Amino acid sequence: MSAESLNSRTVCADTDGVDCSTRIPWKARLMLDALVGLFSSDLAIDLGTANTLVYVKGKGLICSEPSVVAVATDANGRGERVMAVGHEAKEMLGRTPSGIRAIRPIKDGVIADFEITEAMLRHFILRAHNRRKLVRPRIVICVPPCITSVEKRAVRESALSAGAREVYLIEEPMAAAIGAGLDVTAPTGNMVVDIGGGTTDVAVISLSGIVTSRSIRCGGDAMDEAIINYVKRKYNMLIGERSAENVKMSIATASSTAKTETMEIKGRDLVAGIPKVVVTTSEEIREALIEPLGQIVETVHLTLERTPPELAADIVDRGIMLVGGGSMLNDLDTILRQETKLPILRSEDPYTAVVHGAGRALDNLDLLKDVAIS
Repeated sequence: MSAESLNSRTVCADTDGVDCSTRIPWKARLMLDALVGLFSSDLAIDLGTANTLVYVKGKGLICSEPSVVAVATDANGRGERVMAVGHEAKEMLGRTPSGIRAIRPIKDGVIADFEITEAMLRHFILRAHNRRKLVRPRIVICVPPCITSVEKRAVRESALSAGAREVYLIEEPMAAAIGAGLDVTAPTGNMVVDIGGGTTDVAVISLSGIVTSRSIRCGGDAMDEAIINYVKRKYNMLIGERSAENVKMSIATASSTAKTETMEIKGRDLVAGIPKVVVTTSEEIREALIEPLGQIVETVHLTLERTPPELAADIVDRGIMLVGGGSMLNDLDTILRQETKLPILRSEDPYTAVVHGAGRALDNLDLLKDVAIS
């Protein structure tokens, strides 16, 4: 299916998302799209592995929800229905009976489950429009720079199927730079390190484009997994994703000189098979995070090595901007400063920098056309 035919798709309100383009002449479809677009609010969406953030033009950030969908299998076993999305669905992770699944449809920054992603996007679109059915918004979606053409197509088709009128894709480091207040249109080098849930993206930006970039599929989720594996090795205890995330957010640190803190963690004893409680320290968690943090530092070094000399000189003066939820790890900026010998800055709000950058691009269509992926 061509891009032209995808963009001309019309979703019927009375068929719950069924494509009715075959029943409406193309001129009437264009008129209907224009009319419905007048009553639709344009959206910017940071479709992340861990969390999805939605920005509405003219209103700002309206929701930040986990990228989790709970689905239940029908009694006859022939289909599935969406039970919950976001916080409510995340509460079900690891706690569902047979017949109900809590799914993360985004894996490593890209779509792993097309249908569930479409359902999740439709939920957020309806939420942004107060549950009104007949809406066709323009949508800007943030994607990792390592995304392939097939994965770009999957993101576009998911958004179009969920009810979008037009879909623009922006690379996450570009959106993050805009959201952090950097002038991406100037002929100067800006370096951004975006540590998300599934990926870490490092990019050097100049003149509304990415000059050089590297992405690794290592982020907040990899840190959680490292904590789970460490606890399993050291204490013969299995903990869940949510417990590992709580430990990371509460006492984890990247620096060996940080104050030592302790925390109780609960899980299942792998030998006795019964519930167990142990006390861990921030020093132990730092040891657990050595590998994922080492990968992030190495990626920054490799990107700097590929940076043109004039832009490298700009980075010496301007520093490196940290964004993304993973960048909020205690003393991560200190470690990067020691390893790169460069100034390290952290965005005022690292967690929302990407979606706010996409929102600013949405408010400025000329900038959006400059920075969007063709």
